[in-house]
Amino acid sequence: MKNIISTLETYNPKQDLETKLLKDYMKALEDTKFKALIDEISLPKEVLCKYTSTLEECAEEYHHCKHCKGLAACKNRITGYAYLPHVKENGLDFEYQACRYECKRLKEAEPLKYMTCYDIPREIKEAKMKDIYTDDENRFNAITELNRFLKEYPEGKGIYLYGSFGSGKTYLISALFRELANRKIKSAIVFWPSFLQDLKNAMNGDKDEFKNKFNSIMKSPLLLIDDIGAENTTAWGRDEIFCPIIQYRMQEKLPTFFTSNLDLKTLEQHFSLTKDGVDMVKARRIIERIKQMTKQVEMVSANLRK
Repeated sequence: MKNIISTLETYNPKQDLETKLLKDYMKALEDTKFKALIDEISLPKEVLCKYTSTLEECAEEYHHCKHCKGLAACKNRITGYAYLPHVKENGLDFEYQACRYECKRLKEAEPLKYMTCYDIPREIKEAKMKDIYTDDENRFNAITELNRFLKEYPEGKGIYLYGSFGSGKTYLISALFRELANRKIKSAIVFWPSFLQDLKNAMNGDKDEFKNKFNSIMKSPLLLIDDIGAENTTAWGRDEIFCPIIQYRMQEKLPTFFTSNLDLKTLEQHFSLTKDGVDMVKARRIIERIKQMTKQVEMVSANLRK
């Protein structure tokens, strides 16, 4: 009985736990991945040993990141992030931190939140001025006008860019908007045929949706109406949608851009014809407004979509 009492009096569970934690920690240090992470943390082993199991998990993700070739090759639980420790008040906190590739992706994606796009392909949304193809001399005037606008903004006119199919007209202006988005300037790009159909559907259903879409485009600081002239002309689309938008923007001096396969003379003919007949007066008024709002630039170039 005396031996049992003596043993109980000398037993210290806290000390035994600390000994076990330190033993487990020292064992974990034999792993080169674990040690590589520990070498980055300025805390004594008596503190670090309390977090051994979590640090082992972190060491795996830390190791993956150090040898990673890109987001597509990420081996961590959350792509682009690593679960890592950081020192806090003589202890450790753990959180997911973005890797270098994810940080780069987020930085490049930041301007996109200033750009509203309706039915525009991803590669057009992500266009950049530095990636513009400049070897074709037929694109020289268009690129010159883009640079002119960049220097003059917020003054200066928009551009009516017309020419051959697939020559990169939309890409050029999207790249311009992306450049201005770096200055936190908001813009909108709408594929006009689809946008008209969306507005028509909204008008027949959710009136608030119609109002929000219409006003967001009409009042956007920068606007590109893409592929004007490709839509089926209706009196409603011309007189109730397009005319109020360009009238408002002209009055408020909001830069407006257009892309089209049609020159202005052909576009005038396009706007004059509806199923209700021919109205050259309304068509001519539209063209005169576009002339006042933009510089007209022709771009006939190779089809880059092939």
